[in-house]
Amino acid sequence: MSKSRDPRTVAAANGVAIDTAFGAVTPPLHLSTTFAFEGFERSRTHDYSRTSNPTRSLLAETLAELEGGAGAVVVASGMAAIDLVFSQLGPDDLAVAPHDCYGGTHRLLSARRDRGHFDVVFVDQNDEQALARAFEKFPSMVLVETPSNPLMRVVDIRSMADRAGKSGAKLVVDNTFLSPALQRPLLLGADYVVHSTTKYLNGHSDVVGGAVVAAARSDAETLAAWANVVGTTGSPFDSYLTLRGLRTLFPRVAQQQETAHAVARYLAGHPLVSAVYYPGLSSHPGHEIARRQQSGFGAMLGFELKGGCGAVHRFVEAVRIFTLAESLGGVESLVAHPATMTHAGMDPEARRTAGITDGLLRLSIGLEAEADLISDLDLALASVEETQVLAQSAL
Repeated sequence: MSKSRDPRTVAAANGVAIDTAFGAVTPPLHLSTTFAFEGFERSRTHDYSRTSNPTRSLLAETLAELEGGAGAVVVASGMAAIDLVFSQLGPDDLAVAPHDCYGGTHRLLSARRDRGHFDVVFVDQNDEQALARAFEKFPSMVLVETPSNPLMRVVDIRSMADRAGKSGAKLVVDNTFLSPALQRPLLLGADYVVHSTTKYLNGHSDVVGGAVVAAARSDAETLAAWANVVGTTGSPFDSYLTLRGLRTLFPRVAQQQETAHAVARYLAGHPLVSAVYYPGLSSHPGHEIARRQQSGFGAMLGFELKGGCGAVHRFVEAVRIFTLAESLGGVESLVAHPATMTHAGMDPEARRTAGITDGLLRLSIGLEAEADLISDLDLALASVEETQVLAQSAL
């Protein structure tokens, strides 16, 4: 299979019309847990679905080609993908991770550290001095989230890959927020890309899954073997649905990010909003890096609402199109309050250090009409303003 195909073609057409039994255009779903041997000591390509399955293998092959990798492993969740990569470390190894990473990642790495599986240091990866101090300890693995969740901080992948390579560390990039439609970290020097396939790759908020794509075939094989050992491989049905969602990745993301940019501009001009975190705005400190290493700015953004938790409470009760829920990347627009939702597992001090305030909200922009989404935000912000005016008048 050619590695030079346009990624849009890969997403839409990989595996189409390859069924030799009936000529099915859509790749069939193989639910069988076990596969017949051709004879004694003569297994076929697949023998047991925990180890390998035709449907999951096709999804893995598609993801590897989309990211420009040598191989991929599909697992049961995004957290399982993070854990699979870091399972290669031992008690004497050090991992470097972003201080503002996803709360579940922070919780997992902290728990592994506390159990003595490896050591980890959380660092502001935009702080050159802090980063230099971390690399002086010769880490074995470096995790990057770019843009970060939820503050949308941008890290220069090529620069980080160069630094990791010189110190002998493997670079892992969480590409969940952008997907290969907008960013391909392996082509910038990363060793691994991890995804919560739950998000943009599936895109319909109906499957939980994860994946790791490796730049080197030997690394992909090592991870696949360990996923089989511990049994974290994804199910055939989830793989089928994820591949089905993947077919529309590029048009979905294109439309979502166009609307997100309009929403970001609207919020940036609103008097109740003190800050907007969206790399597509020229005022964003990571705008130039994002423009250089991404092919778009994505459909995720954060913003600070004046008035803290009280204002947040009023806002999320007032929206009608945005849904208050965790997760992201689906066709529907969601609003989340990181301090009490996605990052609640971080202790308050870690949240303060990361810059996750009580007034921070995160938006995942879906496929609804731009005007309707902005109108919904406008009404919710007007409700917040009305409440604050009434509170002031009562004093």
